[in-house]
Amino acid sequence: MTKMTACFTEDAVHYFPPSMYGGAWRGGRAIAERWAEFVATKGSAWTVDRLIVDPDSHQAVIEWTHYKTAEGTMLRGDEWYIFEPETGLINEIRAYYAAAQHPGVKVTELEGFDYEGRGYHLSCPVPRPHSA
Repeated sequence: MTKMTACFTEDAVHYFPPSMYGGAWRGGRAIAERWAEFVATKGSAWTVDRLIVDPDSHQAVIEWTHYKTAEGTMLRGDEWYIFEPETGLINEIRAYYAAAQHPGVKVTELEGFDYEGRGYHLSCPVPRPHSA
């Protein structure tokens, strides 16, 4: 968690779609703590499927897959990153999900999109131990 915290400004904000994770997470340490909690309790693991970086504007966007291995669920989305120009640390993340993860739905992704044909992972590439 210390290494993750070191990636953020102290006042960083991680925004989520409505009804996801209780709203925005505020503060670099709080963001790291919440994701560390997901790893510990949900067996969370991610792949970064696409990455675009614009150094001139101090921004990046990733397309990701989030595997919650303890639940046997998977969801996909994008995140926009804003970096502090002076330090290069993450100051803001805006998360956009393919769809909200609904109870009983194991895989949340764009309907009809050819993930396999485009070379996306279809299962978590690294099995993650999880707590029951």
